[in-house]
Amino acid sequence: MKPLIVSTFDTQGGAARAAYRLHHGLRKCDVDSRMLVQEKTADDYTVRSLETKGAYLLARIRANFDIVPLCLYPKRCKTFFSSAILPDSLKDEIYILNPDVVHLHWVSYGFMRVETLAAIRRPIVWTLHDMWPFTGGCHYSEGCDHYLTGCGCCPLLASTKHNDLSRWNWNRKSNKWLSLPMTIVSPSRWLADCARKSPLFKNSNIVVIPNGIDIKRFSPRNKRLCRDILSLPQNKKIILCGGINCRSDRRKGFDLLLSALLQLKATVSDVELVIIGESQPDTVPEVGFPINYLGMLNDEISLALAYCCADVFVAPSREENLSNMVMESIACGLPCVAFDIGGMPDMIEPGFNGFLASPFDPADLAAGMARILTDNSLQSEMSHRSRKKSEREFAIELVARRYSQLYQEVCMHTAVGE
Repeated sequence: MKPLIVSTFDTQGGAARAAYRLHHGLRKCDVDSRMLVQEKTADDYTVRSLETKGAYLLARIRANFDIVPLCLYPKRCKTFFSSAILPDSLKDEIYILNPDVVHLHWVSYGFMRVETLAAIRRPIVWTLHDMWPFTGGCHYSEGCDHYLTGCGCCPLLASTKHNDLSRWNWNRKSNKWLSLPMTIVSPSRWLADCARKSPLFKNSNIVVIPNGIDIKRFSPRNKRLCRDILSLPQNKKIILCGGINCRSDRRKGFDLLLSALLQLKATVSDVELVIIGESQPDTVPEVGFPINYLGMLNDEISLALAYCCADVFVAPSREENLSNMVMESIACGLPCVAFDIGGMPDMIEPGFNGFLASPFDPADLAAGMARILTDNSLQSEMSHRSRKKSEREFAIELVARRYSQLYQEVCMHTAVGE
């Protein structure tokens, strides 16, 4: 079996890391996986990128041109929106590699034009990392359900017209994708339910397989030693949070976290906040206790050390598929607190390995953190349960074997269909 993992990036961003982890998990299971990306940063011979300067330049042009149609909507929300308009070379690259099955992951940023999908003459598996495959361009709908009826009047574009850019994009997908025999994989039950409701995937087989993680690399370590390495205090309770652009991306809910922390200080003392993925800003928010900024941690060993320093991880996102950071946290034996949204219930079992707060109630979020921080026995029990859940459900070897079996089924079904 020769699957080809297709992703815009190999290691940049959560979706890319999930795809790259799966790629290596498959290879460890003796599956001859290859990976095709638009931008490569890892020194890995099994990952192929657009190798010529000309191809790379064209990729950059496609990515930047994708923004041009948005200029028609000057009052739009400043959130990620992809139209995938310009032609690409993806079909030719896939033809050269000649895989048995093409496994798509996150393929925006100019990597795959909407119309290209129908030209891929191989069995297709597509793992969803956000909502873009079944919307008119947004990656998270922010509560809008227009994708259920063909988009148009897009609130993210601040559009009041039915035939706007979102409707045009949605129709392009409908015209090319409805008859394609794709298998859709969702890492979370929430996103699978969204996909099942979408008219674009009504003819597709939709299954749920979580992302996987290396539970040897992300595992519990000595807390005192980890704090020494990262110069964090030994005599404080540490709350960990983070993510790329967590302060500026409204979807990440940093404003809700700040509100929760202001309420938390009334009940819990001797606390410090640690933020990973962000550098210290000019003005540090005032929450009543110190904030430590660790900046970007680009390797998994440093990330694991950060998780093992903390007493609780908090994820205040308004929308989220299957958070890599929550998955990494529980693998390191860290209890987690989040809002009861998206894929959070797939990882956090309330009262078992963390707490789920009512969306989007900062007071309830603070209450969940307080229960863990003020009860050492509960924290220890939740830490043990978090690790066991990770071993039972998210170990990369288990996930890779599930995908290997899916590839076999997809190829067999395609052969029978032919």
